[in-house]
Amino acid sequence: MNEKMFGDFTRREFLNVAKGTAVALAVGGLANTSKAAMEHVLPPLPYPANALEPVISANTISFHYGKHHKAYVDNLNKLIARTELAEMPLEKIIVATSGKTDKVAIFNNAAQAWNHGFYWHCLKPNGGGEPTAVLKQMIEASFGTVEACRNELATAAASQFGSGWVWLVLAGGKLRAVKTGNADNPMTQGMKPLLTIDVWEHAYYLDYQNRRGDYIKGVIEKLINWSFAAENLGKS
Repeated sequence: MNEKMFGDFTRREFLNVAKGTAVALAVGGLANTSKAAMEHVLPPLPYPANALEPVISANTISFHYGKHHKAYVDNLNKLIARTELAEMPLEKIIVATSGKTDKVAIFNNAAQAWNHGFYWHCLKPNGGGEPTAVLKQMIEASFGTVEACRNELATAAASQFGSGWVWLVLAGGKLRAVKTGNADNPMTQGMKPLLTIDVWEHAYYLDYQNRRGDYIKGVIEKLINWSFAAENLGKS
C-alpha cells in the first residue's frame, strides 16, 4: 500500500516525529488510547490555574482550558464514536484526516486537542530566561542569538493573521520559527514541534483585549518553558 504523503513527508515519518516528541511523556494523559476506554480525555494542567499570573490570569485559564480545550476533546469523541478512528491516538487521527475534505471537523478537533495539550507544557511559572546549554547552542547556530530567536517567535506570533499558532520547530537539522493557521500543526509538514504559543484570541483576549503583542511579550519573557523544548529536542 502506498503511504500518504505530506509534502515530502510520509505517514511513517510523520508518526516517527510524533512519537519522538516529549508530549507522550510530559503531557501524560493527553489521550487515553486504551481500547477498553476508547475515549480521549482532557489532560490535567501541569500547574494550578492561577500559576501563570499576572501574565495569564486564572480567569483566562478557566475559559481556555476548561471550555475551549475541553470542547475540542468532547467534540472529537462525538465525531469519531463508532468509527475506525475511535481507538486511535491523536497523532494517528491527525495523520488519517489531514487534508481530507470530508474529515475537516475531525482533523480540527484532534489537532486542537493535541496543540493545546502541548501548549500548556510550553508555559511554566517563572519561565523565560535562558535555554539550557544544548538547546541554546542549537538556537545560536540557527538564529545567531537567543534574542534573535525570541524576536522571530514574537514577529511570527504578531503577524499571524487571524487565529493560529507560532512554533519553534526542528526542520532539516535546524531550528525555525514558523506559524500555522487555525488548527494546523507543523508535524503535517515534516517539522518537529519543540514549543508553541497559542495566538487564538481566546488565549489572551480576556486579559489583553486586542493587545496581542503584550501577551506575546509576557509569554516569551516570563513563561516560556525552554526545558520542555530541550526535552523535545533531546528526543530527536
